[in-house]
Amino acid sequence: MFLVALLAWFLHTTSLLVAQDIPRLDRSEASTQLVVGGRPFLILGGELGNSSAGTAAQADEILPRMARLHINTVLVPVAWEQVEPTEGQFDFSILDHWIEQARGQHLHLVLLWFGSWKNAVSSYAPEWVKTNPKRFARAIAPGGHPLEILSTLSKENLDTDSRAFQALMRHVKEFDAKQQTVLMVQVENEVGILGSGRDLSPEADRLFNGAVPDALMQHLRAHRDRLSPELSRCWNEKGRTWREAFRDQAPEGFMAWNYARYIGEVAAAGKKEYSLPMFVNAQLPAPRELAGEYPSGGPHPYLLEIYRAAAPAVDFFAPDIYWPNFEYWIDRYNEHGNPVFVPEARLEPSPFNAFYAYGEARAFGFSPFAVDSIPAPADNTAERGSLADSYSVLEQLAEILPPAQREGRTRGLALHVSSPRPTQTVALGGYLFTATLARSWPERKILQDDGAMIVVQTGEDEFLVGGAALTITVTKDIDAGEGIAGIVSIEEGSRTGGKWITERRLNGDQSNQGRNISLPAHGFNLLRVKLYTIAAR
Repeated sequence: MFLVALLAWFLHTTSLLVAQDIPRLDRSEASTQLVVGGRPFLILGGELGNSSAGTAAQADEILPRMARLHINTVLVPVAWEQVEPTEGQFDFSILDHWIEQARGQHLHLVLLWFGSWKNAVSSYAPEWVKTNPKRFARAIAPGGHPLEILSTLSKENLDTDSRAFQALMRHVKEFDAKQQTVLMVQVENEVGILGSGRDLSPEADRLFNGAVPDALMQHLRAHRDRLSPELSRCWNEKGRTWREAFRDQAPEGFMAWNYARYIGEVAAAGKKEYSLPMFVNAQLPAPRELAGEYPSGGPHPYLLEIYRAAAPAVDFFAPDIYWPNFEYWIDRYNEHGNPVFVPEARLEPSPFNAFYAYGEARAFGFSPFAVDSIPAPADNTAERGSLADSYSVLEQLAEILPPAQREGRTRGLALHVSSPRPTQTVALGGYLFTATLARSWPERKILQDDGAMIVVQTGEDEFLVGGAALTITVTKDIDAGEGIAGIVSIEEGSRTGGKWITERRLNGDQSNQGRNISLPAHGFNLLRVKLYTIAAR
C-alpha cells in the first residue's frame, strides 16, 4: 500500500513539474512575460504568408532565411485541410518537418490554427467539410443563401473542429514537449461575419430574438469596471433580448458571444492535451467601416469582455495592425491584464513600430506579416534600416528587456512624417527624452519618413538608447525636481554576452557638441548614454 501511494505521489509530482516547465505566461500588473525553459523569452517574430507553409520543401528554403533576419520565432499556418484530408485520418508529417527544421535553425514556432475560419471565411476547412453543407451548417446571408462561412451554432462544426485541434495538440505534445520548439498557438484566424453583420439563419434569428445568456449578463455586471467605453455606452443591464441589452451593437455582440463560445471550446479541447498559451487575433476595422464590412463579431477591443465571458480557455487577444495608427490599436489591447503581442503587422513600418511595441507597450512579442517575402542578406550583415537591422538591435536587449519592462524602466516611441505630432517626449529616470525626425544640415530637410527609439534605464543616470532616424534632446523632468540635465557621454557599440562593447565614443559633430543624441538616418544603432543633472540655484 505504501509503495502504491509513493508511486502515485511520484507520478503526480512529475506531471506537475512537466506542466510547469512548458511555455507559459507570467502575468503581473506591469507586464506579461512569456516564460520558456524557466526564463522570460522575448519573441522577435515574423509571420509567414498564408500559402508559405503547405509543403516540407518550403521549410527547407524559408527557415534558414528567417534565422539570418535575426528573427527568433516564426508564426506558421497549420491548415485543417492539410492535417485531416480524410475524416479521422491525421497526417502531421509536414508540420513535423517544419518543427525539425526550426530546431536546426535555432528557431521557435507559433502555430496558427486555420480551422473553421481564416479571415472570416472557411477556406481552410477540409473538402469533406466544404462539400457537405447539410452536415456542416453554414451561416446565412440576408437573401437566404448560405455563405462560405461555417456556422458558429452547429454542434457538428464545433465537435469536428475540436477533435482535429485536440489531435493537433496531442501530436505537438508527443513530438515537441521536450524540445519546446512550439511556444504558443493561435486558435482560428480573424473570425467574424462578412456582409450582414450577423448570421441570419432561422436558428440564429431564434436565439437573437430570445434572452441573452445569463452567464454573459452576470459576467458583465461583475466586471462593469472593465467594459470598453463603446460597450458601456450601449449595454443595458436590464435588457432581456440582445436588442434590448446591446441596442445598436446587438448584432455584433451576438456574433461575438457565439464566436467566442465556439473558439473557447476548441481551445479547451486542445488544452486538455497540451496546455500551451493560446490566443485569438482580430482583423481591425478601417476608419468608418461598419460591422460586416470588417468581420463582425471578432475579438475587437470594444468586445473583449464578451470574449472573456465566453472563452475562459483563451489566454489573450491580439490585434493584427495594418492601419497607420499603430500606437492607438496596440494600446487598446494593452488593458486589464491582456498580454501585449502583435501577431501581424504591416511590413513596411514594422522596423520602427517594433520599438514602440517593446519599449512603450511592453509587449513580449511582435511579428510583421509576410516576412518570407524579405530576401536574406548576402551575408550575416543586415541591410541598414531593414527589419533585420532593427531586430539586430532589439536582439541585444532581449535579455534585459523583460525585467526592465516589469520594473518600469523602458520607454519607446515611433515617429512618422505623417504623424500629427512631429515631436514626441517620453519621461524616464528623472529625464525627458524629446525626439524629432532627423534632418539634414544646413537644409533642415527630413532625412527619412520614419524614426523610432527604445530607451532602457540601466543605472541611476545610465541608459541604453536604440533606434533610427531621430534627434533626441534630454532635459530634466520637472516632476523629479528642479535643475538642468546634460550629457556626460555617448558610446556607440553593442551588447554581447551581457557585456557592453564600445566601438566609438561620440562627441563633437556626432552629438551636436554634446547637446543631442543622434540615431542614424539610414540604419539602427544601439547607444550607451550617461547623463548628469545640476541642481537649480
